[in-house]
Amino acid sequence: MRLESFRSYDRFELDDIGALTVLDGENAAGKTNALEGVQLLTALSSFRHPTARQLVAWGHDAARLSARIEGDDGRLLEVDAALKEGSRTYRLNGKPRRAAELRGMLPAVCFTPDDLELAKGSNGVKRTALDDMGSQMSRNYHAVRRDYEKMLRQKNRLLKDGAPAAFRASVDDVLVAVGAHLTAKRADVLARLRPYVQDYYRTLSGGVERVDVSYAPSWVSWDAERPWEGAFTLEEARSELARAVEAGTQRELDRGRALWGPHADAVAFFVDGRNAAQFASQGQQRSLVLAFKLAEVALVREMTGQQPVLLLDDVMSELDARRRDALVEFIEGDIQTFITTTNLGYFSKSLLDRARIVRLRKDEGVTCVETDVALPGEMPEGQAARRAGDGVRAVDDEGDERP
Repeated sequence: MRLESFRSYDRFELDDIGALTVLDGENAAGKTNALEGVQLLTALSSFRHPTARQLVAWGHDAARLSARIEGDDGRLLEVDAALKEGSRTYRLNGKPRRAAELRGMLPAVCFTPDDLELAKGSNGVKRTALDDMGSQMSRNYHAVRRDYEKMLRQKNRLLKDGAPAAFRASVDDVLVAVGAHLTAKRADVLARLRPYVQDYYRTLSGGVERVDVSYAPSWVSWDAERPWEGAFTLEEARSELARAVEAGTQRELDRGRALWGPHADAVAFFVDGRNAAQFASQGQQRSLVLAFKLAEVALVREMTGQQPVLLLDDVMSELDARRRDALVEFIEGDIQTFITTTNLGYFSKSLLDRARIVRLRKDEGVTCVETDVALPGEMPEGQAARRAGDGVRAVDDEGDERP
């Protein structure tokens, strides 16, 4: 893998990547930036949802990322990405490719501390998680999501501008058709994910608690204190959404924004029948999110036939010993994993013995990669270090240059 003029790196190369890579270092050392580069080359997206300008290192016009990926048939594929303000282009084995053509080639599942909001956060956080997952498993899902977001922006502009009713009605027709399709796709993904979440949570809780997850479309009235157990076909979704939009026209005009559609659907988790956002303990919420992420790996593998790359960004510090052990047991399987951490003590010596450990640190404001990395307690004196590219500025993990 090679990153050039990307975030905090002028140049960063990592060769001979095995099943487990651990990026160790202090905060703001560039660990998360490297993990983001892996995700951009695999999932073709970033958990930070940045603009292209934010991805390019300070003082440069463009960033370039590349990696060699082994395909399902054993072939080695060269993937390159060029990022600059206003554009993102890809090449496969030297030939230009649209992102849609590469999507799903090597999926990735990312778990960051921000994902802990899944259990107690807004519906928007949960909808985004479902859409990011679905977009990796199906190019059509990604296209439907993109089309709906485009139509939603257009409708909201018309509502704010007071556009003629006939014009708004024509936009509503398209929005309803695409929106019903997206709602149906989300509900299908969640229905497939649900048993995996339940199985993993059962293991994490020792089998003493029952978990459920519910998806309620915007056109239904439901009690958020208990799961919505209704079902619908695509045709029913289209009909019900059209009815709700037509009946609510005046309310949308008064509010100046669309009130019905996938952007207003609800997703909720429940532990022993009670809404986790209001009633689950912090430990239960963490178990829910961990179960969700492990379930995501299982579902991506089921739907695509590929083992996704697992990206763990400093999540060990957010989990207690029991949940860390469960996660470590999972990654000791056959899944390729990248982990960032500020503390190697979270991991057993047996796990670190089989890991590629890359230690990042700052030296006079410059990001460095230490060589001959030893395990905790075994650090040799005068350990060597080399720069990760000439003139790399130290920046924090949000991409802001540090003094």
